Amino acid sequence: MISWLDIIVQGILVGGFYALFATGLSLIFGVMRLVNLAHGDFIILAAFAALAIVQFTGIHPLLCLAAIIPLMAAFGYILQRGVLNRTLGKNILPPLLVTFGLSIVIQNALLLEFSADSQKLPMGNLTVASVQLLPGLNVGLYPLGVLITAAAVIGALQIFLYKTPLGAALRATSDDSTTIRLMGIDNRHIFGLATALSFAVAGLAGVLIGGYTNFSPASGPSNLLFGFEAIIIGGLGNLWGTLIGGMILGVAQAIGAEINPGYQVLAGHIAFLAILLAAPRGLFPRMA
Repeated sequence: MISWLDIIVQGILVGGFYALFATGLSLIFGVMRLVNLAHGDFIILAAFAALAIVQFTGIHPLLCLAAIIPLMAAFGYILQRGVLNRTLGKNILPPLLVTFGLSIVIQNALLLEFSADSQKLPMGNLTVASVQLLPGLNVGLYPLGVLITAAAVIGALQIFLYKTPLGAALRATSDDSTTIRLMGIDNRHIFGLATALSFAVAGLAGVLIGGYTNFSPASGPSNLLFGFEAIIIGGLGNLWGTLIGGMILGVAQAIGAEINPGYQVLAGHIAFLAILLAAPRGLFPRMA
């Protein structure tokens, strides 16, 4: 009994990482209806940026967040204003092609700079520290902290989106970007801010996943896939649903790995397909 409880708990903790992958992706899709195929690669870009800072300065990787988060936010705003805004329109193909191209460019740039070798941020004893909940049931402090961080980020975004004037502008732009321009609001600036928030969360996710597991220039697409699955399981437009979707995906993978290590990723995909068939809009879709 404890063994299966441990598997479920560990899967829930991994779901915190998937929720962080998905939150930024969900935000940019919710505001602009833009599917960013390079989102996973931006997460890995942040991880490599943190690695470069650590190697150059010797500081703890978590301290890199003070630089990585604002840098990623600024990069996201500039990218949206300079490139992605030009692709938005009724045709969804241009942003897909542009972000796919960005994905290829990022992967190859990282490959040239850091090689194909896998890397890991040196978190020290933090990644192996744990606390005992029950006899035979230990919870890692690092993944627990990531899960709490994911919940805090989602909670903060919910407050921002529903309790602040700028959040109201973001939601209004999501509903009708044409009408919002007639009210004197620059939707290009709003789109830039949404992407900045998305990239800030991606920067946070990149540093945290880089301290938990190995990463390489080719790791981005898998992060993108897990993020998509978490969003769709939880329900499009529901940030708390995204957190639950990440947990469900993590638990499914943990159960699959217990049955056979080779079934870990497959079990997550099967759970995703089963939920998609049973609830095409996800478990907790946002009500219009």
